[in-house]
Amino acid sequence: MDEETPLVVERSRTEPVNHTRDVHILSWAFLLIFLAFGAAQNLESTINTEGDLGTISLGILYSSFTFFSLTASSVVRVIGSKSALLLGTTGYWLFIAANLKPTWSTMVPASLYLGFAASVIWVGQGTYLTSTARSHADDYNVHEGTVIGHFNGEFWGMFASHQLVGNLLSLALLKDGMGGSTSGTTVLFIVFLCSMTLGTILMCFLRKRDGKKEEGLQKSAVSFYSSVVSLSKSVITPLYDVRLLLIIPLIAYSGLQQAFVWAEFTKYVVQPILGEAGVGGAMAVYGAFDAICSLAAGRLTSGLKSITLIVSGGAFLQGIVLVWLLLKWSVSSSVPGIIYPLLIAALWGIGDGVLNTQLNALIAMLFKHDTEGAFAHLKLWQSASIAIVFFVSPYITLQAMVCAMLAALCISLAAFLFLTLKVERVFSSSSS
Repeated sequence: MDEETPLVVERSRTEPVNHTRDVHILSWAFLLIFLAFGAAQNLESTINTEGDLGTISLGILYSSFTFFSLTASSVVRVIGSKSALLLGTTGYWLFIAANLKPTWSTMVPASLYLGFAASVIWVGQGTYLTSTARSHADDYNVHEGTVIGHFNGEFWGMFASHQLVGNLLSLALLKDGMGGSTSGTTVLFIVFLCSMTLGTILMCFLRKRDGKKEEGLQKSAVSFYSSVVSLSKSVITPLYDVRLLLIIPLIAYSGLQQAFVWAEFTKYVVQPILGEAGVGGAMAVYGAFDAICSLAAGRLTSGLKSITLIVSGGAFLQGIVLVWLLLKWSVSSSVPGIIYPLLIAALWGIGDGVLNTQLNALIAMLFKHDTEGAFAHLKLWQSASIAIVFFVSPYITLQAMVCAMLAALCISLAAFLFLTLKVERVFSSSSS
């Protein structure tokens, strides 16, 4: 028995870890958590209308998200990506609970705290998923860019389906015109809380991936001075990289196009035609196409060239929708008029799926030296642009918003193409 034991130990050392297990767990956990939050977010502007409580709460949320994104990378480095994921879930749980009794005294504090929690969970997600992909590529000796693309495709495909599942739940529970009743929304938000609890429990089964880094960072984070230095490095240092500066416009646009769906599309396009209950159905279509496109885009991602082609295609589709809304859109209750919001939702979902998968894959490939800082900037600029939309939305027309979106799309795509066609070529040749 003593002679056989070393053989067993040696065999266990040589067997590679099944990293795809953690991708599956992470994807399912986020689906359970965000099917609740995503559907609730879509309904905020239509169920909490007194004093624009729902819209303003979301504006506060994303303003807080923007501010705390400055510190999120430092928090993730200190506590580790898995702990950051678990900490982040508490904010989403509290926000849904506040919707059981939506008042200024419950929604505002919950929105402020969720801003902090969201910044931590999303930097933790990007760091954890990238670390998992790199470990898988090393253990199985496969191309890192391909693994990053596949893992991001699976995660964002599952994540995007939260719009489908969550909004179908909303549609089912509010279909009898109970959108404004206490009983309908109460049951809905209780179901959401149960889903979030299951997602949090599932997240506990993730493997811890950055233990060695944690130890060093916890020691270096003892003094206030070292914490300030770490914060300045994580926020300011990435801005010296011209590649990040050229990606920031596309990051900001990705936030704008998400907020456009939540604040403008549901309120001015879907609700006048399909009604309050129809918001869930339209967003379910959006989520279904978002999920399918995320999975497909992830499978097709292998490097910078594929990312350039996929992003350009998604931007083209969203550009068509914006021009359509700008020139020909009019509210109609006829059969073709009912189809229009669903078709727009499908095309917009395709564009969102492209941006989510490709931006995360691009950042993971380009910023290996500072993954946490790069993902912190991703959420910083996304949340800032989302907050702007929610605060400006009550005071701007749909046509004015569409014009701003179209201009932002053109600028961000031009900067992205310059990065991929010119700047990255220089970086690649100098590194080789």
